[in-house]
Amino acid sequence: MSHLLDSHAFLWCALRPAGLSARVRELLAQPATQCAVSAVTFWELSLKHSLGKLELTGVTPDEFPRVAARMHFTVLPLDGATAATFHQLPVAGHRDPFDRLLVWQAIHADLTLISKDAALDAYAKAGLRRFW
Repeated sequence: MSHLLDSHAFLWCALRPAGLSARVRELLAQPATQCAVSAVTFWELSLKHSLGKLELTGVTPDEFPRVAARMHFTVLPLDGATAATFHQLPVAGHRDPFDRLLVWQAIHADLTLISKDAALDAYAKAGLRRFW
């Protein structure tokens, strides 16, 4: 099974693994686990950092693709088909555009989203699988 890391999950993998649940740490420790980080995550973290909403120590957003590569995570681009079909995702009460786009990428690419955000379970009817 393949997985997509939510933005906070990627940050915690890279900078604060103790923030991850024991289940996620166990999953990531298995050699067969395949994980991706979305280019959308890099955009979100870079934007939040530039607005002063995300303080980073010892790393800059520019380094996140290399950090992901060192952790053997695949970078998932936002392709045209996924962007063009985004309108098909129901609103389901969740308005954060970054979260919604990550949810749609996970559904569209048949990936399980690794996220602590239980509010995203509202998208289960649309096909989202969430792991924490």
